[in-house]
Amino acid sequence: MIIAVHQGPSPQGNIKNALARVNETLAKAASKDVEMVVFPELFLPGYNQMKSHAHVAQKQGGTWETQLAALAKDHGCGLTIGWAERDGDKIYNSASTFDRTGEKLSHYRKIQLWGSTEKATFEFGDRYSTFMLAGVKTGLLICYDIEFPQHVRALAQMGVQLILVPTANPEKFSLVCNTLVPARASENALTIAYANYCGSDNGLSFCGQSTIVGPDAKSLASASPDKEALLIADLALINNIDAALLSTQHADFRKVFTK
Repeated sequence: MIIAVHQGPSPQGNIKNALARVNETLAKAASKDVEMVVFPELFLPGYNQMKSHAHVAQKQGGTWETQLAALAKDHGCGLTIGWAERDGDKIYNSASTFDRTGEKLSHYRKIQLWGSTEKATFEFGDRYSTFMLAGVKTGLLICYDIEFPQHVRALAQMGVQLILVPTANPEKFSLVCNTLVPARASENALTIAYANYCGSDNGLSFCGQSTIVGPDAKSLASASPDKEALLIADLALINNIDAALLSTQHADFRKVFTK
């Protein structure tokens, strides 16, 4: 299976431009026989548009999802994308996955809201979401979620082999891209596709450095801090990894009981 990660600037509240970017990216990815493209967190309408999220947020099955599903079907290429979701009076930082036929495979609400602004804007998600993608059990996390080994381990214990992560990681936190994401992949012997923004949005600068990391913690594809990119990786390559290099921490872990 071939997957991809889109790194680019925030749409900064311009939904028309956001959908145009999705359309262009899926067309390019489809020409490379990509199964799934991961876009950043809150791509609709843009991450640092906190004052407008509650106003523009949509329900599941609304115009945004309908248009995204149609784009996936038109190009024959799946997509996972972050967006602001409304459910009654509640707003969620969410992500949806559509396969290459436009079928919705999964919907996830961010569990670990980051900072006071996110907590003031969104409700906390409270459950994981998994699905099958080309025969591979796959899960979703969003940005800060991936920094918690507990969440990645929980997905691994459910049999997940691939985690797709829309993110909006600021420029001072490149440790996440370069250290924590590879560590989470290695600890659990799984693959992580991490899609970040580059550039800035409403005064917030992002660190870029989107990446696709294999279960041996090595990068299958990575982006620079400041340039737009479409990262493409053939996950068949992980079949060539020496099994002796893969973590056995889950099997080897010993519980210690203290009095």
